[in-house]
Amino acid sequence: MEGTIEEGTITLTLFNAESGEIRKIRNETYKPYFFIRSPLTSQDRKVLNGTNVKLSTVEKIDLFTKEKRVLTRVETGSPTHFSVVSKLFEEKWEDEIPHLLSYIYDHQLVFGAPYTLENSELKPFWTSSESLEKTFNEKFYEVKSADPEKYEMLEHWFTLLSQPIPQVPLKELGIPETEDYEKIYLSFLLSRVANLPLPESFTNNQVSTWIKSILHFYLRKKNILIPRSSELRKVQAVQRIPGALTFQPKAGTYFDTVVVDFESLYPSLIDSYNLSYETVDCNHEDCFENRVPEEDHYVCRKRRGVYSILIGALKDLRIHWFKPLSKDHSIPNEKRRLAEEASKLLKLILVASYGVTVRIHGLAQPALAESITAYGRHALRQTWKLAEQQSLKPLYGDTDSLFLDCPSEENVNALIKRVKEDLHLDLAVDKVYSVCVLPRAMKAYFGIKKDGTADVKGLTAIKSSSPPFIRNVFLECVKELATAKNWTEFEAAKEKIKEVVKRAVTNLQNGKVSLKDLVYTVKLHFDVSEKLNNEDVFHQPYQCVVQLVDASKAVRFGQVVEFVKVKPFSYRGKTFTVKPIDLVRDFREVNVDDYIRNLRTALNQTFKPMNILFDEKPKTTLADFI
Repeated sequence: MEGTIEEGTITLTLFNAESGEIRKIRNETYKPYFFIRSPLTSQDRKVLNGTNVKLSTVEKIDLFTKEKRVLTRVETGSPTHFSVVSKLFEEKWEDEIPHLLSYIYDHQLVFGAPYTLENSELKPFWTSSESLEKTFNEKFYEVKSADPEKYEMLEHWFTLLSQPIPQVPLKELGIPETEDYEKIYLSFLLSRVANLPLPESFTNNQVSTWIKSILHFYLRKKNILIPRSSELRKVQAVQRIPGALTFQPKAGTYFDTVVVDFESLYPSLIDSYNLSYETVDCNHEDCFENRVPEEDHYVCRKRRGVYSILIGALKDLRIHWFKPLSKDHSIPNEKRRLAEEASKLLKLILVASYGVTVRIHGLAQPALAESITAYGRHALRQTWKLAEQQSLKPLYGDTDSLFLDCPSEENVNALIKRVKEDLHLDLAVDKVYSVCVLPRAMKAYFGIKKDGTADVKGLTAIKSSSPPFIRNVFLECVKELATAKNWTEFEAAKEKIKEVVKRAVTNLQNGKVSLKDLVYTVKLHFDVSEKLNNEDVFHQPYQCVVQLVDASKAVRFGQVVEFVKVKPFSYRGKTFTVKPIDLVRDFREVNVDDYIRNLRTALNQTFKPMNILFDEKPKTTLADFI
């Protein structure tokens, strides 16, 4: 089922995948509406006089008090009429819900889902095999009894996402027929999860729009009045929210380091600690004691939060269904690949579940955002303490992960169990490094996994713009380091690394490195003409641009330019230090000293904590400050 608005009228389109038949259903009776207060004041009546609207009184449930609330429903004749009339009122509700979505929500329909047409009425045609339903019920049996409201949404989304993806004429949906199946599949999944039209699911990358639709559909389903943005914020202005916790790393080189992390930390906190718009600072006196760590907020104990239900259900569906399915080699490759795509889609929504509460219109609430990050800091701090209590040696902690120095499998499992018992959060082993290097700087580390691959964060050696020469030397060093399993082998690897770098420098000095391996690739992030006209000094990428333009080459914003660092030369009355790769005629133009300096700076940042230094003469380097 798909829907559009044609000439102001709701039009639903049904595609029969078997016969190819397309059927359209028009609803000319459903009109746009919004709510205002009740009873109407004399001023309200004066404003409405002559607007030709239809008024009625309705009861909705207040999200924050859970009490019934009487409102005036203002129904207009068309979307155009709606936009005129709604602007007459400052205090109004649900005026920002698009007309098509409003219809879908009110009729409890779902875009992209299968339906049958019986007596001009749409009926869900959602089926799944008995074995699949049995597996689902077994997997989420405890949720059903402990958290029935979350289970309701789990079952709803599971059923929808289990429906086959039909072969429909993409042209009718405004989707290019050349698009690959994976993208079409994801569009159907998103359409069903967020209840958005298929063309919008295909093109709209704003996750906040997805989350807003998920929330609004649920609130309409429960007859809960969708709050205004100011009501959600509880009059609080958008402000800076304290962020995540990071522990100062214990700098050094370590072997067999295990990294554990919380699975979907912020979504899990939202779920486990009942964090929602109406539950944070709920005004129940007997909830005051349920304080948020380090904050002047508290959380409701009397009711389950709407946001907590929705995010919790999506999180459980990803972690306990699609993620394991994506790694299950007993199922066909195609099903496993599609499960992986579904897991990625749900992860996108979950990753944004905190961010939208900070400053997105219609979703922001500072108190909720502060509570989420406060519980996040609390979780990492408590896990660090639990690790120390169990004789584990935590080395570094950042946001949702903890580095442990050579722990036994038994101790790690004990920590995971304790965190589940004490904090109600899922902790799991994320990575195991045979060698792990922690600089003094936070948010920077270098590890080699058991398979020999490097994992680098916050270090410059392998920036995307770095030339192949620097990247290749770095990877050769990593290869030598990957062989080390103890201190003796590590010391031997250090000497081999020094030889790798020494050989690379010698080859560069002797001109034995190809020009293509010295190319820096940089994307232009500024308007080219504006940059060239308003700058007295050009950064290296724009030095390259000037020369390309002078050579009659077209250059535009967002383009990637390739250049080589050369010996300083005068150009247009300025000193330039790079040339486009196509304009370098001879290796003798290359600024060899600059490449050596950049290579050593990059490598020092990674390898100095291992007491491997590549400068010929001792001097202060960037690594001294990290």
